Amino acid sequence: MAGFILMASDPWQGHEPGVLLILLFVGPAILMGLIVYLVSRLAPDNFRRYTPHRACRDLSLAAVASGVALYTWGLLHLFVTERQEQGQACELRRPGGEGALVGLRGDFLPLRLVCETSYGSDYEVVVPGYINPALAFLLWMAFVAAVASGVLHQRRQRSRPPVGGRG
Repeated sequence: MAGFILMASDPWQGHEPGVLLILLFVGPAILMGLIVYLVSRLAPDNFRRYTPHRACRDLSLAAVASGVALYTWGLLHLFVTERQEQGQACELRRPGGEGALVGLRGDFLPLRLVCETSYGSDYEVVVPGYINPALAFLLWMAFVAAVASGVLHQRRQRSRPPVGGRG
């Protein structure tokens, strides 16, 4: 029974090529939209009307744009590396005494390509090591700036006098 389970699943999975291609098309499209929007905020008319909540909103969007660019950069590393090259990278980075290479696993979140050994240990290759920590920081920064923008906007709305008050 255990042999059947091992044979039924492919230990050399990597990343799904269809999903990889879709993400490589969607990522740059989102990035371009965010860049066009953020650059439009720098126009003189828009720049004069900047408020703290708008600045925090745009900081949040800039962090998201940076994260999309970084994630797409990591996807490109996976896209341009052939299966054979991925296997070679696993063999080159395999720590001494770790046993034979028995599998390869691709994850999109976090973005990584994981090599698995017969001793049960695993290690990452191909995707640069700075991608996931930087993405985590940018996600945190985008969240904090978005929350700050919402709080500042609510405070501003509460401090304004009502329009067309009752009398």
